[in-house]
Amino acid sequence: MSEHADQILPHGRVLRYPFVERANHWLAAISYIYLLLTGLAFWSPWLFWLAWLMGGAQISRTLHPWVGLFFFYAVTRMYGYWAPQMRTAEVDRQWWRSLNHYIQNEDEKMPPAGRYNAGQKALFWSFFYGAIVLLLTGIVLWLPEFIPWNLRWLRYISVFLHPVAALFTIANFMIHIYMSVFAERGAFGSVIRGDVSLEFAKRYHPGWYEEIVRRREAAAPRK
Repeated sequence: MSEHADQILPHGRVLRYPFVERANHWLAAISYIYLLLTGLAFWSPWLFWLAWLMGGAQISRTLHPWVGLFFFYAVTRMYGYWAPQMRTAEVDRQWWRSLNHYIQNEDEKMPPAGRYNAGQKALFWSFFYGAIVLLLTGIVLWLPEFIPWNLRWLRYISVFLHPVAALFTIANFMIHIYMSVFAERGAFGSVIRGDVSLEFAKRYHPGWYEEIVRRREAAAPRK
């Protein structure tokens, strides 16, 4: 996390994502959406029309693996920014045990989640490992002529695992969109503007809110 994150801003707001993190997030998002649409076009004849929306079949086929490299680059940057904060803590185990309250929007009955709750951490790691599988299998499918005949099983495995990993990340992507737009109102705006209200932090991430308040009180001039 950047040293500028969690900075208290005027008008009761706090910086959640510095510009470099937001820019990297949108690089990942835009490249992923391109991969999603072109990948679905290659996966099923019923969806091949998507390739024409992306510039045509040949252009889509050429750009798909290169855009995949941009996506994986953005994912590795995310790992550098956020991985230390994504480690499982005791509050995360409590969060999973209270999942029924989360589903019913009973926020007051949830354990005090930190900057990221357990569900967001699980989503992060599933995207990260899914991206690794997509990269490795994608390289095999991209450059099959470099795979020796005695290692042809790599191609067979990649033909199976690449779409499986893609469908897995698509499911996560849909969950991510729902959670950021509907479940945590204000989360989507945070990856555009970078900030959230202190009320947002207090409601959805009370552990993080308490850290922010403690830092603000510690930084206040003593009388």
